[in-house]
Amino acid sequence: MYDIIKEKRMEWKSVLFVTLFFCCTIYAQNKSLEKRFYKHDKYLSSDKLEGRFPGTKGNNEAAAYIKKYFQKYDLKSFNGNYYQPFKVFVKEGINKMPSDTVQTQNVVGYIEGSDSQLKNEFIVIGAHYDHWGWGGIGSSSKKKDTVAIHNGADDNASGVSALLCILEKVSKLKVKPKRSIIFVSFSGEEEGLIGSKYFVNHLAVPKEAVKVMLNMDMVGRLNAEKQLYMGGAGTFPEGVVLMKKLGEKSGLNPVVNAGDVGGSDHVAFYKAGISAVGFHTGGHPQYHTPEDDIDLINFKGGALISKYIYNALITIANYSQPLYFINQDKK
Repeated sequence: MYDIIKEKRMEWKSVLFVTLFFCCTIYAQNKSLEKRFYKHDKYLSSDKLEGRFPGTKGNNEAAAYIKKYFQKYDLKSFNGNYYQPFKVFVKEGINKMPSDTVQTQNVVGYIEGSDSQLKNEFIVIGAHYDHWGWGGIGSSSKKKDTVAIHNGADDNASGVSALLCILEKVSKLKVKPKRSIIFVSFSGEEEGLIGSKYFVNHLAVPKEAVKVMLNMDMVGRLNAEKQLYMGGAGTFPEGVVLMKKLGEKSGLNPVVNAGDVGGSDHVAFYKAGISAVGFHTGGHPQYHTPEDDIDLINFKGGALISKYIYNALITIANYSQPLYFINQDKK
């Protein structure tokens, strides 16, 4: 009898040890992701980059930072170049600049899918990295009379931080998803989705091969209710069901809209007949002001959101059923 009790105790100790080890591993992974999110956001929203306005040194340095991580995590480039250059017209007074046409760039790379057939289909995940620089008259700053650096820690250093955190997780997969994944960071979003429109109009792959686009714009201010808002979940089959299912045990409360596509870069895809979902954590008083800084970023929330969107990306890239566009405007 004593031997049986002793054996049971050993079994329980083993179970307890495995459980504690698992919990500690998850905790360590979460902490690491939080640190990564914070690190990326801190650099991209630093005064050094002066608000990342297109055509400026700060914008180019932000692009170079993103490119560095695209290379580090083994993304392939299209035509041997991670940059997709294009031009933006700058109105008089914005960012202390005269009226001029400047050059900027999207940063683009991809991971090839593991399935011999489905790798010819592409899922796009993106986030814009540009912001309003020093603001000024003619910009969309909420404080046009204040000439100061608009660091855009939430808009949209947070989205790029999530993009890079997701890329890191994808790069560590031993077996890559079935479909190929394009990672893209857009410039020129603030001036009217110029970068994403250019990307859609100059695709490096056939348009019909691009099945779903996931976009992150302002995901750094998760509220106390843990609400992650999204529009466009109904633009691909079973999208609403999937997004709600992924919310279970995620630590988030996803607010899932089938339509209500929104106003960020994913709209360029939606208007081109490509399924598109936009993620954000809501507006706030610091939106488009010099006060949108790193000290207000919820980096723990950013890590949770990165994990959620990573799970969505991988699930969609491995979808067993065909992916096709569902127009929400006609519903």
